[in-house]
Amino acid sequence: MRRLLQLAAKNSIAIGVVVIVLFLIIPLPPQLLDVLLVINIALSIMILMITMNITDALEFSIFPSLLLITTLFRLGMNVSTTRLILKNGYAGEVIAAFGNLITSGNVVIGFIIFFIIVLVQFLVITKGAERVAEVAARFTLDAMPGKQMAIDADLNSGLIDEQGARQRREKIQKEADFYGAMDGATKIVKGDAVMSLIITAINLIGGIIIGMVMGGGDIATVASQYSKATIGDGLVSQLPALMISTATGMIVTRSVSEGSLNTDVIGQFAAQPNAIMATGAALVFLAIMPNTPHVPLAIVAVLLFTLSFFINRRMRVQEEAEIAAQVQEAAPPPLEAAPSETDYYKDINNVYSLLSVEPIEMEVGYSLIPLVDESSGGKLINRIVIFRRQYAQEMGFVIPTVRLHDGSMLGTNQYIVRIKGEEVAKGEILVDYYLALEPSNPLGEIDGIETIEPAYGIPSRWILPENKEMAEIYGYTVIDPLSVMLTHLSETIKQYAYELLTRTETIQIVENLKKTSPELVEEACPQIVSYALLEKVLRSLLMEGIPIRDMVTILETMVDTMNSTRDPDLITEAVRSALSRTITRRFCENGQLRVITLDSEVERRVVASLTKNDHGIYLSMGPDLLQPIITQIAECVPKFADLGIAPVLLTSQVIRIYLSRLLRQYFPNLCVLAFNEIVGTAQIQSLGNITLQNATGKKAVGI
Repeated sequence: MRRLLQLAAKNSIAIGVVVIVLFLIIPLPPQLLDVLLVINIALSIMILMITMNITDALEFSIFPSLLLITTLFRLGMNVSTTRLILKNGYAGEVIAAFGNLITSGNVVIGFIIFFIIVLVQFLVITKGAERVAEVAARFTLDAMPGKQMAIDADLNSGLIDEQGARQRREKIQKEADFYGAMDGATKIVKGDAVMSLIITAINLIGGIIIGMVMGGGDIATVASQYSKATIGDGLVSQLPALMISTATGMIVTRSVSEGSLNTDVIGQFAAQPNAIMATGAALVFLAIMPNTPHVPLAIVAVLLFTLSFFINRRMRVQEEAEIAAQVQEAAPPPLEAAPSETDYYKDINNVYSLLSVEPIEMEVGYSLIPLVDESSGGKLINRIVIFRRQYAQEMGFVIPTVRLHDGSMLGTNQYIVRIKGEEVAKGEILVDYYLALEPSNPLGEIDGIETIEPAYGIPSRWILPENKEMAEIYGYTVIDPLSVMLTHLSETIKQYAYELLTRTETIQIVENLKKTSPELVEEACPQIVSYALLEKVLRSLLMEGIPIRDMVTILETMVDTMNSTRDPDLITEAVRSALSRTITRRFCENGQLRVITLDSEVERRVVASLTKNDHGIYLSMGPDLLQPIITQIAECVPKFADLGIAPVLLTSQVIRIYLSRLLRQYFPNLCVLAFNEIVGTAQIQSLGNITLQNATGKKAVGI
């Protein structure tokens, strides 16, 4: 029995829907019908209150389904009441009370009032809600691609992690599903309003016919009896329908806000005391005019003046408190007399502080300081911390602390990134604007200041905040100024990460490895693998974007390889081969590796151009061989940019490292991989093949 009760409780809503459907068939006694009608009214009031107190439409995501259930419930009540009205001319105390209330002894007035209520619901609320729901659903679906790209941009910049991105994507999908369901649910509300008119006509006409033909009453008595019952029934059903229709319009017109509708209305009206006072003054002017209702106008004007007075007084108290708090915070603490600059640098130890060089520095202009200053709400420092943590988890290398300070010599909107004291990147952003990255085929043109995105060189526009939503609809990827600056900083750090790997950091990596593999470290470092050699290998890997997290594999491969060679280049290539799974995962997308390949003749000529001297092996290619290679790679690179992936050149292991060094000066973002660095499960797709054909179609002459 207990299990049966638990099962019934678990499926209570489903059972309730089945019972509602049965109401259409099973006759109900007037007493039970009275209770159900009161429940219907209470439920509609509850739904309206909920929609007015939510801050986000998804807080009441069951509303479309609930709308269907309440409509079905109301129709079931209508059928039951119609059966009783046509049979007895009486359908319970609730309907009788509402009928007497609205008619007040005059059936004609009652009918007019009832039809006004029905028309208000049908023509104003229901029709408006239907249109708003349709527009909201369309715009929500159109904005989905732009929102998805914005999430990807935040994820790439380190603002959110993978879990946060997943949650935001799920929310976008739920919003699209909700507004799509609301678009369909409003059709139910419209149909309900139409059905109520039909049922009212059936009750009145059918009741009069039945009362006169079967009951034998006179037309006046029959019309009065059935009219009151019909009006009462219509009113009892239309009041809940009107409230639910209002709730429908409320939830589809509700914009994203930090508070409920009650809070927002009170707060926003209270923020405009001058408007309230001006309204009171207008009413006073109307009150002194002849032939106007002086007393009501004067009463309302006094109430508005009183309300405006109290709001103004409260705002002044708040402003005074805020000013006092700001003065207290801005007051500098008492300072001791600071030594003069001359006295300070008399100490030789203080002079040495001038010689230090920060690994990473970022100077910002005056207008960008609020983005950095945490006391002003700046979030740049927190987001840099997130980026350093993510980069360490991904690459196995901890980026040094980024020093931030203002640049007095910079423009107000400029910033500079320095690596070891030297400028490596600079940019300019507009704090009060958003950066919209232009898609390849935008759906429309957006007004803005044309510029180039500093990190990737993508054509972009600085747009005003009010144009942000429209830009996303047109397919632009919209990024806030802080994300633009952080993305540029993070990409610059990634590009020069190998320079930041010092001997000290190398030793720290080895010491951290001791915690998990002490025997390996004892065998390898520094007896077999010196710290200098390890640093050189790790730098080479970081330079080409290869993670160094798997230090066990790196050290083991180095120890094994050093039995046959001491050449750092050969050791690095052996390590790369051992990290083939890591490299494949790094450059593959959905198990597919898109690459540029070399023709066999080109590769043969490149191998023939290898030259050895006292400083090692290098490529000695003439311009008639080098130029066709560079030209054809330049033609293939945009194909990778369109796909949003890094360009990859696939070649043999013999020439990989030398070709990579040569091409890096022409294509800094080009990744040169060897065949042995790709696992067999990866699907290789060639986006271009480098041949010895020049621009005129003739064979290029090798060296």
